[in-house]
Amino acid sequence: MGNQMDRLSHLSYAEVPTVDPNGVDTDDGPRIGVSYIFSSDDDELEDGCAVEGGEKHANEEEKNYDQRDEVECAVYHREECIYEKSAKCANLEVYSPENLLNKCKAGDLVEFVATNQYPHWAVYVGDFQVVHLHRAEVKNSFLTDASQGRRCRIVNDWYKFKPLCTEVVVQNAMEQVGLKDRELSWRNSESFAAWCRFGKREFKMGGEIRIGKQPYRLKVFVSDKHSHVLEFQSLEDVIMEKRRNDHLGRTAVLRELAAHFRGMEERESEMGAD
Repeated sequence: MGNQMDRLSHLSYAEVPTVDPNGVDTDDGPRIGVSYIFSSDDDELEDGCAVEGGEKHANEEEKNYDQRDEVECAVYHREECIYEKSAKCANLEVYSPENLLNKCKAGDLVEFVATNQYPHWAVYVGDFQVVHLHRAEVKNSFLTDASQGRRCRIVNDWYKFKPLCTEVVVQNAMEQVGLKDRELSWRNSESFAAWCRFGKREFKMGGEIRIGKQPYRLKVFVSDKHSHVLEFQSLEDVIMEKRRNDHLGRTAVLRELAAHFRGMEERESEMGAD
């Protein structure tokens, strides 16, 4: 990557191409600065399906997760940091579902992680159970079933908003159980769980109007001294891009960014030669 990564880069929608709304590129370039207005729930792309009634599926065996491939990042709204996931400010350690149950309290946000899968978020509501949005339906499941073999952790402090009281968080979650398909107001499990805990409309689909300048910035930490920044018009779009990066993993994201910078330099060289 060389010096291609050794700088702070700011991109906006005007500077990079958008891609097919279904997430399929028409060329070989990286998908950077993508608007996800028409994207479907990314949980649909996860392996396996929800487990109910205590019945385990063949794909529920423990899944691999390499914490070294974690994509550390922060989200800013204008100049305010509203989200950060990094080893410097948060405990990124993951646990087995059985061990996490000893740490959970009602109202906690839980993240399930596995290599090459989108992270799955849920709200712990007590009695070993969580409420989560999975495959276009809000479900009430046992935490161990919802994990589907993934490692997990409590992520209450990653978003910097003031949380609602525990009773309201649990009520928000339980009142949505059974909603599905067109009844849903959230694009993925993270947006749903975060809305339950913080109650902010920005987590809902269409919660913000996408006009004017991009007030949100996603900062991906490339190294201790360097980062890469993308600009977005809504928190919904930031979350979709952040989750895409989590799905790819750090190695693939850095490779994608390097290819992007290399392409930019090649185009600049061609323009200079004309």
